[in-house]
Amino acid sequence: MSDRDQLRSTLETLSTERVDPAFAQLDLLGTSDQVALMAEQGVVAAQAVASERESIARAVDGIVERLHRGGRLVYVGAGTAGRMGVLDASEIPPTFGTDPSLVTGLIAGGEHALRNAVENAEDDIDAGEQAGRELGPDDAIVGISASGRTPYVVGALRAARERGAFTVSLACNRDSEISKHADAPIEVVVGPEVVAGSTRLKAGTAQKLVINTLSTLAMVQSGKVYGNLMVDVQSTNEKLRARAERTVMHATGVTPEAAAAALASAGGSVKLAIGIVETGADAESMRRALDAAGGNLRAALAAASAE
Repeated sequence: MSDRDQLRSTLETLSTERVDPAFAQLDLLGTSDQVALMAEQGVVAAQAVASERESIARAVDGIVERLHRGGRLVYVGAGTAGRMGVLDASEIPPTFGTDPSLVTGLIAGGEHALRNAVENAEDDIDAGEQAGRELGPDDAIVGISASGRTPYVVGALRAARERGAFTVSLACNRDSEISKHADAPIEVVVGPEVVAGSTRLKAGTAQKLVINTLSTLAMVQSGKVYGNLMVDVQSTNEKLRARAERTVMHATGVTPEAAAAALASAGGSVKLAIGIVETGADAESMRRALDAAGGNLRAALAAASAE
């Protein structure tokens, strides 16, 4: 059997590659029915993610442990999966005020692959292994592959695990190859795509939901959220400055004027402004309290109230 025959045989076993007869008349449906079908399948993706709650929770706990040890969270993937990881990583610094190196995304084929198809890059297992060897025992890696067999991701996970990193796999098929190299395997089975084999659809939706959950909850458990408020958001434009004022108002119940004044004394820091309002402390005292609490606002407020 040739390599291509073997690959074709393998793909036939993957639910994400199946041709579902339920969607066979897609091109003959009216637009409204086509939209309804796409929406229904989006719900299927969300339900598949919800059913994997426990495996996703295990992944979150492992990631948080490594971040608390001073490590990084690194996504790796090819094509759509790689772009999902890069997208999520790029949104963490402005949302949670983190250093850009804390959460990063690597895509097979490099920067060019973000906007262009570099299809052969996903087969480069050596490049994946090289990426994985950059990680250490304090880091966490999430390998993303709809099929669960992408060589680039397999190589990255295998090498990272050998280096002692915490490894998470995210596949959309059961018993995937990447799961074999993960401390916390996640298999979100979404089934065949509306357009057969186009895993940018349900599989992509499921991947986005999962990585949203991983990174967001990692930031929540790292003290980057107070209640459900983004208290480390970077106020870099007028919309975000207005949001900062609203956040201080929601957290403390003060007027817009008082919120603006607190933010001014806090140098624009939402977290610091809330602490100033809640405790009556000056900015420097509150900053020291936050530093002592590792940046966790709730812990800093609790310590202040206990004094």
